[in-house]
Order: sequence, then C-alpha cells, then structure tokens
Amino acid sequence: MFNNIKQFSICFMSFCFTTIFSNALCQENNYTIYALKFGERTNKIPITEIAVGATGNDSVNVWFMYYLLKGNNGRTILVDAGFTADAGINPKFIKYRQPDSMLQKINIRPEDITDIIVTHPHWDHIGGIDLYPNAMVWMQEDDYNYFVGKAWQPGGNSGGFNQKDVIKIVNRNLDKKLTLVHGDDKEIIPGIKVFVGAKHTFESQYVLVNSKPEKVIIASDNCWFYYNVENLLPIPITHDTAAYTKNLSRMRTMVTNQDLIIPGHDPLIFSKFKKVALDVVQIEE
Repeated sequence: MFNNIKQFSICFMSFCFTTIFSNALCQENNYTIYALKFGERTNKIPITEIAVGATGNDSVNVWFMYYLLKGNNGRTILVDAGFTADAGINPKFIKYRQPDSMLQKINIRPEDITDIIVTHPHWDHIGGIDLYPNAMVWMQEDDYNYFVGKAWQPGGNSGGFNQKDVIKIVNRNLDKKLTLVHGDDKEIIPGIKVFVGAKHTFESQYVLVNSKPEKVIIASDNCWFYYNVENLLPIPITHDTAAYTKNLSRMRTMVTNQDLIIPGHDPLIFSKFKKVALDVVQIEE
C-alpha cells in the first residue's frame, strides 16, 4: 500500500491532523452555571406586587443575584453585574455586599471575567460592570439607545435607571468594551444565545445557555419569580404586559424542565440547586 516509510509517515501525520481538527470542530461549547446571591431586601413584599393578577395574602422575599457561566472554551462570563455603592442604597431596606466579592467563593477573580451579558440596564443589574475591567459587555442595541437617550427625554421612562450607570456604559463603549446586539435568537458567544420580546425595559434580553445535561434559560427580570412562569402572570414593570406574558410561554417551550428557567430575584433558586458555597449554587455542569 505504501511504497516507502516517508509516504507512510506523511499519510499518518495527515490522518492525525485531520482527526484532531475534526474533534476540535465537533467539541460543543458547554458551560457550568452558577447563581451568586449578593443582597436581599430586608422586608417581604406582597405577591400581588410581583405578579399582575395574583390573589391572596402571601408575600415573598426578594434576593439580588447574578450568574456566572464557566465555559469549556476559555470564556468566563457573567449574566448581569449587580450594583455598587453609587446606587445609593438605603441599608434600612436592602442589605448587600459588593457583588465581585462573591467570586472568590468559586476561585474566580474579577479580572478573569471575559464577558458580561447585561440583560437590561436597571440599577441592580448593570451598576457593577466597572468591577470587571477586562470584560466585553454585551447589550441589546435598542435597549442601549433608549437607556442613554430617550429614557431621559420628555415622555421617556427612566424608572429604575441610575444616571451614573449611563456614564459607565457610555465609557465602556468609548473604551471599545461594548458589543451591541440587534434582535432575537442571536448566538453572541459560542453556545450562548440571547432572546428579546419581554419588554421589561425597552428591549431587555434573556439568555439560553448550552449546559449539561440540559440547556438553561437565564431569564433575569424577564421572569422575576418561578411564580410568574408557573402561572403565566406578568410583572408590573414592563413596557408591554401582553409581550411579557407571551415570552413566559415561549420560555416554557425552550427547556424540558421548568426549574431551568432561572428567574431574577427568587430565593427558591438556592434551594432547588446544589449548594457549593454560602449563597452560591451550581445550576448545571
């Protein structure tokens, strides 16, 4: 078959290279997912304030959290960034620690963060972006434009926005550390897609993550609590109540296990999944 050793060696090396290259192409990008709680409200709120159409006298705790995605591809990604002291929090109502301090519990440094996917620019989700100096920030273009522009014009809606965060995200853009995403069902990073339509802010987004054994939706405030998605009840803060409800239904079709629709403020996340440290759970691996 081979006329000489040199011809055999060339063929063998070619086979090895092809095999290695094919395996690299076929390797699926997967992420280990963590939820990290860094704060909470000091008082419960009525369930009627977190779901339009809810009835009864139940009340719920509100926790503040963000999410870390540790990829097998070298990416270390945050979904949302929490907030810092310049949010002007009254400690009588909210207690918290600086969100980046939570990363040490899973042996991650703030400078290790390669990307931050901002689901929406409310103060408790975007205010911490400057804690991660090396990260590329990903944000919906329409949400960005509204946040830095029309929200502050007559007739605009700046509720939940912090003026200091406008400066932060504009500076990120000037530093070429912001990527604007336009539209729905976009793979922005290998193994990670973003979706829009809930209209919590002008064009808030949620995140579908490749993980094992199943994909996970990081809904953030596109679903505040499991109660919202279980009962298909929208939250009161949205530009379009019907669109918000429609997207709750859509999320339910995107995963096989409804627990894997991870809401933005629900303490139940920390009892449904494996605890790996105080106030840190591992959702999937």
